[in-house]
Amino acid sequence: MVTDYIRAAMSRARYEILAGDHTFYGEIPGFEGVWANSPTLESCREQLEEVLEEWILVRVARGLELPVVDGRSLAVRKVG
Repeated sequence: MVTDYIRAAMSRARYEILAGDHTFYGEIPGFEGVWANSPTLESCREQLEEVLEEWILVRVARGLELPVVDGRSLAVRKVG
């Protein structure tokens, strides 16, 4: 479930080469604050996925909603 959600979110990622230093910048639309910058496209993708995972954990820990991605959602249920 979590893996499918992350894959779906990563499929929305957008990348560009920055003119100033020719590094790769990546972000996921709809996931505010989830971005990465790295010398290669592959390392940018890896960093972006790590940032996404951390972003998800922080939102879950704070009880914040997560965006629905291609019909996939991660619902946090309070136990207790």
